[in-house]
Amino acid sequence: MQGYTDIRREGWVARLPAPAQPYAILMRLDRPIGSWLLFLPGLWAIALAAPGWGQGAWLVLLFGVGAVVMRGAGCVVNDLWDRELDRQVERTRGRPIASGAVSPWAALGFVAVLGLIGLAILMQLNGLSIWLGVLSLLPVAFYPLAKRVTDYPQAALGVTFGWGATLGYAAATGTWGLTAFLLHLAAFFWILGYDTIYAHQDRADDAIVGVRSTARRFEHTTRPFLVACYAAMLLCLCAAGWFGGLSWPYYGVLLVGPVALLVWQVIALDIDNPGLCLRLFRANRETGLLVAVAILVGRG
Repeated sequence: MQGYTDIRREGWVARLPAPAQPYAILMRLDRPIGSWLLFLPGLWAIALAAPGWGQGAWLVLLFGVGAVVMRGAGCVVNDLWDRELDRQVERTRGRPIASGAVSPWAALGFVAVLGLIGLAILMQLNGLSIWLGVLSLLPVAFYPLAKRVTDYPQAALGVTFGWGATLGYAAATGTWGLTAFLLHLAAFFWILGYDTIYAHQDRADDAIVGVRSTARRFEHTTRPFLVACYAAMLLCLCAAGWFGGLSWPYYGVLLVGPVALLVWQVIALDIDNPGLCLRLFRANRETGLLVAVAILVGRG
């Protein structure tokens, strides 16, 4: 394949049986960063609210497996919607559905299997969590359409990926309240920022095919936009820590680790360098993990 792409056909994916490789790429198993970013808001909530290490570890396992499965299902749905657009965008024209390696009917069957696995995981949680999990299908369904109707599809992703904070808190406590809302809001602003960086990889092609994004909307003012998003994220995290009863070490770790990585993203950004945009986007795994560490430190 020629041109820039973030598909990774080497490594362990290349050692899978040939018929399985397109499906692994379809659900982005070659690029686990998306599963990490879906998982991390839930990890924050579990770290904050789990009543004990045993239950916390069980929930982390369920949410980890669920993130891989549901992120994969979401990617299949997204690629079904976008298969015609993907053929026109350099980074995505090699995706299995767009390239013809997986047919739309085969993709529908695959997403049904992934959905059943996700449902089996969801049924391990309490009643409130099950209902919240079902409700999350609404933003999941809307997200692939958002880029066609609004300049802020990254906001739709923020609601969708941030849902893990709401679900994680409910799974850990059986309740929902202000602390859970603040964690979800923190995740929303974080995702709004980092997915804007990610969207700069496709900015030129998106303009040609008519796909909308915050990268296009704030093309020449991306840095101030990121500063606003990340500042709002940190304010929400501080408020969540306050209402969640975390002690002062939480704020120390929060302001040293995650802030340093977020500032680096803003300073290093070059919106015309897609490879750099991808590296900065991927650095948010470490950012999110450091937030989880800060929460655990704050709980003592």
